[in-house]
Amino acid sequence: MKLLSPAISRLARLRYWHIEQWVQNPVEAQREVLQDLVTHGQYTEFGRVHGFNELFNIRTFKQTVPIQEYDTLKPYIERLMNGEENLLWNTPVYWFAKSSGTTSDKSKFIPITEESLEDCHYQAAKDVLTIYYNFYPDSDLLTGKGLVVGGSHQINQLNEDISYGDLSAVLLQNTPFWGQWLRTPELSIALLDEWETKIEKLAQSTIHENVSSLSGVPTWTLILIKRILEITGKSTLKEVWPHLELYMHGGVSFTPYKEQFKKLIGADINYLETYNASEGFFAAQDDPTQEGMLLFLQHGIFYEFMPVEEYGKDNPQTIGLKEVEIGKNYALVISTNGGLWRYLLGDTIQFTTLFPFRVKVSGRIKHFMNAFGEEVIVDNADKALAAACEATGSVVSDYTAAPVYFSENSNGAHEWLIEFEKQPGDLDKFTHELDEALKSINSDYEAKRHKSIALGPPRIHMLPPGTFGQWLKSKGKLGGQHKVPRLSNTRTYVEEILTMMGRI
Repeated sequence: MKLLSPAISRLARLRYWHIEQWVQNPVEAQREVLQDLVTHGQYTEFGRVHGFNELFNIRTFKQTVPIQEYDTLKPYIERLMNGEENLLWNTPVYWFAKSSGTTSDKSKFIPITEESLEDCHYQAAKDVLTIYYNFYPDSDLLTGKGLVVGGSHQINQLNEDISYGDLSAVLLQNTPFWGQWLRTPELSIALLDEWETKIEKLAQSTIHENVSSLSGVPTWTLILIKRILEITGKSTLKEVWPHLELYMHGGVSFTPYKEQFKKLIGADINYLETYNASEGFFAAQDDPTQEGMLLFLQHGIFYEFMPVEEYGKDNPQTIGLKEVEIGKNYALVISTNGGLWRYLLGDTIQFTTLFPFRVKVSGRIKHFMNAFGEEVIVDNADKALAAACEATGSVVSDYTAAPVYFSENSNGAHEWLIEFEKQPGDLDKFTHELDEALKSINSDYEAKRHKSIALGPPRIHMLPPGTFGQWLKSKGKLGGQHKVPRLSNTRTYVEEILTMMGRI
């Protein structure tokens, strides 16, 4: 590793000119990406159905190919998982990334092709390193190891050739041999699926390593840091790893966690936000002094931006980079070298700068809770509440819910404010049934609830009848089309209502 690290560092620093090419020519870069995607796609069943061999510009591409959601691509994906080829992309698909579910499915399975691995996920990761070195030219990042706190890493075989798992598992299984030298822990620990054991082994096996960077969702990373400090008896992480200089985060808002990280780390380090998902690696911070992340424009993904007011229309319109505006909410629509075509990702973004194009994630198209990576949507909540009501003979008239963030003394949770038309005789039983129903409906919630390591059981307040009406009236929103927001990823609504009731 001592010989390898300087070589990789030099290569990463020298590559910045390549990034500058697509940063300075964004529209041309995107046009080239789409041309390459359609060239591959014309040899597929999807391409033949939609006449890819006659698509010569962006306008005809958008006119010919309808916007897709997971449910519309699902028949193709199921056939791919059964071993058929050339359906969405013209090279074999041996891997699928298991992701959080849709309204009708507990989980999604996103095709991962060789091109999406190499030209999107891995290339973007290399570019993150180059961008980091460009901003911090004196960095010694690769003199130490990177500790990645990934998700569940269990690999499942569909057949002899095809496997699926969380994206982090797929990436680890396919990492080049030299990549293993730059990271810790060893693969056998990183691939553990049982989180209680995994956190313990992660902590025990890395405390004597020279760790210079941390990567992962804040929730799990905090749990690991606290365990490491318990084992070592140290007060701060910098005492354990003196050369720690970077924490890379993404997936959920870092705002509620930043002060906790600063306190536990015990020194100023660099923080870098990334935006990647099973569907692709989309963006990363290139300048920590600027809000937003640089949108990656030459990594096998063609972007369209749907103004959120278009969502739900019969023929929703999208725009390109030339037409976007700062501060406006857009739903991301992507076509990728993994075989997703005009795919509605579900995320909403806002541009923070133009030329270069930087974005921040502003939310989801629908109401949701995703403070810990659980991605609970309203449909999940509605179904789980219905199951809890059926099990307890109760009736819910209205509700809202929001996350309770990590504190120094407790883990996270979901806090529910519920008005009952008919109250449950046993609130504890209702809470248990709600929790179990959410686990059965949403695989990400189920994973975060495992042994309450990251996410504790729901906390429920039974509200007096009329409370929500009183709150809406106080905001001038009683009646008409005004509704109680079912789920929120911030605590604004919950705290307003609890304060109004004198419970805060």
